[in-house]
Amino acid sequence: EWVAKCLGQMTDSNKEEAQAELRQVIADSFVNKALWTTDWAGVQLKSLVPKPLNENPFTNLKRKFNEASISGTTSITHKKTKKTSVAKSAGHNALDPNDSAALNRRATRFQREHAIERQKGLNGNNGHVSSIHANPSNSHLFHNSRSQSPSLATDDPEADPNVPNWDRFTIVGTSRELFKDYLRLTSEPNPEQIRPLNILKDTLDQLKTRWREKANYNWICSQFKSLRQDLTVQRIKNEFTVGVYEIHARMALEVGDMVEYNQCQAMLRNLYDLGITGKHEEFTAYRILLLLHGRNRSDLNLYVGQLTAQQKSMPAVKHALAVQRALSLGNYHAFFDLYLNAPNMGAYIMDHFIDRERMRALIVMTKSYLTLQLVFIQSELAFETPAEARTFLSTHDVAKFFKNANSPDEDVVLECRAAHAVLTQAFEEKYRKVQIRGAV
Repeated sequence: EWVAKCLGQMTDSNKEEAQAELRQVIADSFVNKALWTTDWAGVQLKSLVPKPLNENPFTNLKRKFNEASISGTTSITHKKTKKTSVAKSAGHNALDPNDSAALNRRATRFQREHAIERQKGLNGNNGHVSSIHANPSNSHLFHNSRSQSPSLATDDPEADPNVPNWDRFTIVGTSRELFKDYLRLTSEPNPEQIRPLNILKDTLDQLKTRWREKANYNWICSQFKSLRQDLTVQRIKNEFTVGVYEIHARMALEVGDMVEYNQCQAMLRNLYDLGITGKHEEFTAYRILLLLHGRNRSDLNLYVGQLTAQQKSMPAVKHALAVQRALSLGNYHAFFDLYLNAPNMGAYIMDHFIDRERMRALIVMTKSYLTLQLVFIQSELAFETPAEARTFLSTHDVAKFFKNANSPDEDVVLECRAAHAVLTQAFEEKYRKVQIRGAV
């Protein structure tokens, strides 16, 4: 939440400096073992502190003096007289320090505003603040419920174990509709349009069936986002919630929708941190692979450094760490072997950077060999067929260096010396920068 707040305060002018400071603050906190003890809400990045305007402090004073000189002292006297008369006419509205009733009214008003602001901070944009604004006289209920007043404890509905931060303002849906298209909320949620937990479970079962029947992904995605929205507005956080995000994340990986995948991955990290059971090992491995895709070494080292020895020994995580090691050592043979044997859906993430690593491997290979057989390139770089390898080389403009290009695949040979310079230039132009859609 603190990082999101900092990102929201960044502008084009301070973004680079602020991001560097943000990474440094987190890294220092990790080194000092203070990640979980720091009061992040009170941490302020120096680069995000508003800078004073570079204006001469006497400029405004000079401008006002000149204006007064032009208009004459009569206008100034008139303004003073007008101000005095207004103050006298409104004298009965002024706050008299000896008027205890007025002071009490003012204290009550500020207490109500404080409750509203605090509610905003605790509940975000879940629509609960609107209910306080609609009936300000009930604002004391917020403080009483938080302080567990005996007079109100008996009036509270029974707390839902699926809602970790249950209170009397928690929304409970009443809709019986199984399917509902996703629409971004622009007003306070209406319980009549929100499905309760038991209906959402039926919805998930139906969506899994539709997906197996090859339903359109765009429709499935809209339904899942709507399902996630209903869980969010009701603040339901349990194993079912984790399952919803895990299933949607896998579907997104299958079709290459990295925007939705990254949204699911971000929420899953929060849910796992709450101690809710799920496929933590599987999605830890996915996160490592995604950081390898983005070549974000600092975040990767920070994340891996937080893993316990037990987590690192889990098969999927162990595989992802082996991929990291192969890349850092430039061991392309080990890398492509790991790609062919990736557990779960790890290969779907590796697909996003497999071509980049093929190019890196080809640059090394063409510098090390005089010629390379097409079938060897296909086998070494994990292409399914020689034809797929030939297409890849043609895409990068090195197929023109084939010998026996019209012969059977096993007789086709690549001239390495001529191809090396072209491959190096193609890598610089196409793979030097990494763009990740929906990165979080």
